[in-house]
Amino acid sequence: MSTYALAVDLGGTKIEAALVDPAGVLLEGSRFRAPTGRASTSEQLAASADSVVTQAVAALPEGATLAGVGIGSAGPITVAHGLVSPLNLPSWRDFPLRDHVAALVETLHGRAVPTVLRMDGECITLAEHWVGAAQGVDNLMGMVVSTGIGGGLILGGVAVAGPSGNAGHIGHVEVGGFDEPCLCGGTGCVEAVASGPNTARWAREQGWVGETGEDLAASYAAGDGIAMAAVRRSGRAIGQAIASATALVDLDVVAVGGGFSHVSPDLLDEVRSAIAKRAPFPFVAKVRVIPSGLSGEGPLIGAAALVHRADHVS
Repeated sequence: MSTYALAVDLGGTKIEAALVDPAGVLLEGSRFRAPTGRASTSEQLAASADSVVTQAVAALPEGATLAGVGIGSAGPITVAHGLVSPLNLPSWRDFPLRDHVAALVETLHGRAVPTVLRMDGECITLAEHWVGAAQGVDNLMGMVVSTGIGGGLILGGVAVAGPSGNAGHIGHVEVGGFDEPCLCGGTGCVEAVASGPNTARWAREQGWVGETGEDLAASYAAGDGIAMAAVRRSGRAIGQAIASATALVDLDVVAVGGGFSHVSPDLLDEVRSAIAKRAPFPFVAKVRVIPSGLSGEGPLIGAAALVHRADHVS
């Protein structure tokens, strides 16, 4: 009999759900997406969540077992109570997403199943450790560079969530030499500097004509000086943040994914250059920064790992 986990991934622009098998493979035809976004009301966000969960549960093959639900959410979260307060979704503050999804699945499926909520960065890290670029590495950080910047930690082979569930929130580590205000209340957080939208914003302030990270990628490829400076600046900030995280918890590998991580192949070289400046501290400079080994399915695979690989979740 086939067994699946229902995986849910909530982000700043979309929410997705899919069924994932114990090998980390998405069931064909079970993946569904709905919009989120800063302007969405709480009701609209709940409707999007309900839509994707309902469609994914309906795709469960006859006779198959639903082992549980794994939810990855943009942070911050309150893991003990199943609450989410994504920084880029201001209408959801302390929204009970875990219990909301669990109740819906029980109604749709006819019985309750275990439902686990963790930060999306932790899920990405679990996916890299399971089927991605960091297989066999037990001290790592997964990092997403996209609309926001998130991360998660696996130390000693076990995902570390911390008491609130927000351990590894690398996007809100402050980096030296930058003064951008951040929505979290900090100044110079790596997300405020180096996320896709914030990198594009900085480039526009320097006179670049464009709007999106995709536009910036095209300008970089065409040799535009401002676009190149913007990408170098973002890479430096990300590298500083990774070096600081490595100094704190002695990482071996950081796997970087997310849409903006593909703005240029040079981005990760800039990240590595910033880390290399820590050569007097070999245990920091030794950290390897690698591209994610996963496609866009990574966040869903990681959410499913909360169910299928519960022994790796603290």
